[in-house]
Amino acid sequence: MQISIELPDSVFSALRSNPETFVQEMRLAAGVKWYELGIVSQSKAAEIAGVSRHQFLEALNRFNVSPFQVTPEELAEELARE
Repeated sequence: MQISIELPDSVFSALRSNPETFVQEMRLAAGVKWYELGIVSQSKAAEIAGVSRHQFLEALNRFNVSPFQVTPEELAEELARE
């Protein structure tokens, strides 16, 4: 599916990029943010971003987002049950 979004020409200068690069960064940022909020899984976020899972994990690092969706407390509880 293709969706068109109208943006003013001035937004491309925000990332100092051409429209194609801007759209790719926008997709990546959306995937990372939705993953960070727990709305989508890593694989779905990578699909949204249009990148491989490995590339998505690298993007999480770039955006300083943890690849783990559990809190330290949840992890400790899970480990205590084993």
